[in-house]
Amino acid sequence: MHEIGVREVVQFAGLTFNWETLCMTWLTMAIVIIIAFLATRSLKLIPTGWQNVLEMVVTGLNTQIEGTMGKRGSFLAPFIISLFMFLLVSNWLGLIPTLSSPTNDLNTTLGLALLVIVMVHVLGLYMKGGHYIAHFFKPTPVFVIINAIEEIAKPITLSFRLFGNILAGEILIIVLLKLMPIWMPIPAVCWLAFSIFIGGVQAVIFTMLSMAYLANAVKEEEES
Repeated sequence: MHEIGVREVVQFAGLTFNWETLCMTWLTMAIVIIIAFLATRSLKLIPTGWQNVLEMVVTGLNTQIEGTMGKRGSFLAPFIISLFMFLLVSNWLGLIPTLSSPTNDLNTTLGLALLVIVMVHVLGLYMKGGHYIAHFFKPTPVFVIINAIEEIAKPITLSFRLFGNILAGEILIIVLLKLMPIWMPIPAVCWLAFSIFIGGVQAVIFTMLSMAYLANAVKEEEES
């Protein structure tokens, strides 16, 4: 059983790396790739098995993408779908007692949040140019200060929300497994089921908020 908060680190080129998080991140990516392979290796007109599951995810997210970001945001669908699948598998990975979620490490969640925010500003400047910069000064120029604070707060709130929920869930599962007698597993099983639900909800929330932020950069004004 892994210990929450205790991380194995390695030193390389003067930098410190969280070895456990790196391994779990690569494992998560491998699982996502395997799911994609299983779902697409034998495509059928009437989907079954993994193809059916993945098609429901892709269809649902594509609908949300079109509704949130408009037609111009369709090119971001592969990124959004990959982000959701990575988050979902990451959040659930830590529910296995011998493993830990990459998302119970603030470095992972903050890295993902910063990636989204950087993409927002890069795409905003590329697709809207000066109009994107101008919106920070609306409705009056003094609002640039408030808008700047909001932009700084976005990656912080986005990352801490996911990190806190996943970490708390894993801690409580370990505490319950240690406190409950082996013949009385019901509380731990109930909390495990609830954590599966929370892991899915947190993946959805992070993805939906990412889409909302990206919509500000890519959505046409008349679609707003």
